[in-house]
Amino acid sequence: MPRKPFSAEQIVNKLREADVLLSKGQTIAQACKQIGITDQTYYRWRKEYGGLKVDQARRLKELERENARLKRLLADAELDKAILREAANPNF
Repeated sequence: MPRKPFSAEQIVNKLREADVLLSKGQTIAQACKQIGITDQTYYRWRKEYGGLKVDQARRLKELERENARLKRLLADAELDKAILREAANPNF
């Protein structure tokens, strides 16, 4: 079964929907089936997004993307630095 990527807003909304169903007395398995996710996905999402509001989840994803971009820039800079160090040190 192909994975369906959900945005952070959709995940938070699905978790809220699951909470409503759970408060009505349904089990976690029943609530997950009704909102269209697996139990494992529910627990993973709850661990990552539990207690967040939609705007907070959006900001979290934005910060994660920025962090990944900065890590790539740092790796490129370190590589350039290593290349220059190698070129400045002739060991023929």
